[in-house]
Amino acid sequence: MRWFSRARLAVAWTAAFVVRSCAYDLDVNSVDSIIGGATLAADGMMHYYSGHLPGNIPGILPPPYYWWEVGAMFGGLIDFWWYTGNDTWNDIVIQGLLHQIGDDGLVMPKNQTTTEGNDDQAFWAIATMMAAERGFPNPPKNKPQWLAVTQAVFNLQATRWDMDNCNGGLRWQIFTWNNGYTYKNTVSNGCFFQLATRLARYTGNSTYEDWANKIWDWSVESGLISDDYRFYDGLDIPSNCSVNHNQWSYNAGLYLAGSAFMYNITTGAEQEKWKKRLDGILWMAGVFFHPTQPDVMYEAICEPYPRGCNTDQKSFKAYFSRWLALTTQVAPYTSEIIMPKLRISAKAALETCVGGTDGVTCGLKWYKGDWGAWDGNYGVGEQMAVMEVTQSLLIETKNEAPPFTEVKGGNSTGDPTAGGAGDNPQLNAIVDLSVPTAGQKAGAAIATLTVISMTGYMFYYMVT
Repeated sequence: MRWFSRARLAVAWTAAFVVRSCAYDLDVNSVDSIIGGATLAADGMMHYYSGHLPGNIPGILPPPYYWWEVGAMFGGLIDFWWYTGNDTWNDIVIQGLLHQIGDDGLVMPKNQTTTEGNDDQAFWAIATMMAAERGFPNPPKNKPQWLAVTQAVFNLQATRWDMDNCNGGLRWQIFTWNNGYTYKNTVSNGCFFQLATRLARYTGNSTYEDWANKIWDWSVESGLISDDYRFYDGLDIPSNCSVNHNQWSYNAGLYLAGSAFMYNITTGAEQEKWKKRLDGILWMAGVFFHPTQPDVMYEAICEPYPRGCNTDQKSFKAYFSRWLALTTQVAPYTSEIIMPKLRISAKAALETCVGGTDGVTCGLKWYKGDWGAWDGNYGVGEQMAVMEVTQSLLIETKNEAPPFTEVKGGNSTGDPTAGGAGDNPQLNAIVDLSVPTAGQKAGAAIATLTVISMTGYMFYYMVT
């Protein structure tokens, strides 16, 4: 629900009962029209956020949203600024990002120890990586810088690479007391992979490239990536590393963009290897476009079913859209495949923004069905997905300025050793990793109930 005035709250409660008929008619060939559509969706998204207001905590959305989604949202707003030139939310984004980062550059706020997983932490690092690549305004000089924060998260996650179980990989959870600690999910490893590829390109340091190859190889060997480039949800350590075969769009998107970065920085036979992988992922990504409307994006595993998508899943198309567009920038030959689908999806997405008492609330299901233009879903994920798919159309106006690097356009200060020592006393000072507090146990219990419910649902519906 929306966290602001009582009047706004009433709007949210009544949103599911009001549908307006005047949809935003996107002209995919007009920059002004694209910016207008992205701004409409972004405005609606930011109605949910009040972390910048006095007395509130920066970087936090109200329940049912988890901390990671704010990092994802800020990443989308960095791109919004880069695409449109609109800096309305830049100060809010900078404040929110810096609030999660300690003086040591680590993205491990104490108020997230009951829920912070490797994937959660990595989504914030992807936002700081974007800030460095896009030339987003830098933090004050006395604060950790965007590149150094990204490197700190990467180095810290490298210390968690677990060779003792399933021959490698990152666990889902960081802390032993959190439900999911015995699960190695694809999104955690996919985020780690994408960070490695983007750091390799930005810094030119071959160590990151080595890690990217290592993560990809393990993902294949463990069964998380199939021979035909399907990306499965994860594997369970206690069940002999058995694989959960659910497929989500953002997992494919993570490895797609990461492979595009590797294609971009390699040559010869190595580049051909990554091109084959990139092409394979693009081909199989067709599963995330509707079977009767094959250019309209959808979350195949949850959107068509009565129970629908949960809060997290409603945002997955946002990141899939973002990484599809990014792929065209670092592997331009893919644009003729990707851009037509983004254009049609964006147009369909904005046609759902006719809901709520404001008449511009966006929905979840972009494909046409008996439900009409708006399906009654509303929230941060729905707004963010429409914003991201729409603003992604502007990538074609940015092809002359691909993501910055240290030697071309970038001005973010790095620290390749940040956060990397496994016995770093600063890490030990954050939290005792061996013994949970009473508060952590209570918080983890609540999270466990949520995850158990979600996991049961995930195993019920599978894309095969």
